Amino acid sequence: MYEGFKRFEIQTSDPEVKIVGRVGGKGPAVLLIHGNPLTHVHWHLVAPRLAKDFTVVATDLRGYGDSSKPRGKEDHSNYSFRRMGQDQVDVMAHLGFKKFMVAGHDRGARTAFRMALDHPDKVLKFASFDILPTHHMLTHATYQWALNSSHWFFMAQKYPIPETLMAGKEDFYILKKLTDLGIGKGGFTDATLKEYARCCTPENIHGVCEDYRAAVTVDMAMDTADFEAGRKIACPTAVFWGELSHTEKYFDPRAAWPQYCSNIARIRSLPCGHYPAEQVPDEVYAELSAFFKD
Repeated sequence: MYEGFKRFEIQTSDPEVKIVGRVGGKGPAVLLIHGNPLTHVHWHLVAPRLAKDFTVVATDLRGYGDSSKPRGKEDHSNYSFRRMGQDQVDVMAHLGFKKFMVAGHDRGARTAFRMALDHPDKVLKFASFDILPTHHMLTHATYQWALNSSHWFFMAQKYPIPETLMAGKEDFYILKKLTDLGIGKGGFTDATLKEYARCCTPENIHGVCEDYRAAVTVDMAMDTADFEAGRKIACPTAVFWGELSHTEKYFDPRAAWPQYCSNIARIRSLPCGHYPAEQVPDEVYAELSAFFKD
């Protein structure tokens, strides 16, 4: 899937965590970060094309794929977007990139959002795929959205409730989540589904649960403080979402995002669901290539 790319495993500043990913191409550095329940494989139809003009780095977040999956701390801080973002900064520094552009999908977009706030000297541009800022989403949630995004609140329950209930059902979870129709899911190949199922282990499930626990606690606290202080992402930002996804069905991304970013260069829906890089890779490549070249 990543012909010409080199696999790496890099130790981060957290002694418990090594990040696995791939790097290839030549030119300005671009970091691609996947979402839940995926891995860096999510970008396999986009990364090789971007590598014609950029040095492309695609990683597995901590808790996902082949990266480390530490036990969550009592306060969930080791799965906060700040900590996951620091992992990515560590990886890019190890590869020799002090400054870079970043695109993220789902949890990867939330990680990149925090990176753009915490590391404005490093993140040159930020592209987001199919999310609303966490603070906006949780303060504007409706029961209709909650019913259709139940994993947010199920996985955020106290350890070990969701881990225990999902034990032995990982294959059911991953296939159900990725292949349901109705909100723009699907669009995956047999090879990618097999890879995602391989990585869906009890350790991964714990990591994902800690990710969601952190989102509604420490991450929400950080995002609320930033919002109330009027702190916004300053770098050029591109915002994309699937017209069939929950992002458009239950929220108004065009109204929401300017409250969190002061320099929105592109903002539009794409003809897909929640997984643009695998559902409409041509459009994703074209948008990212143009945005990163501007």
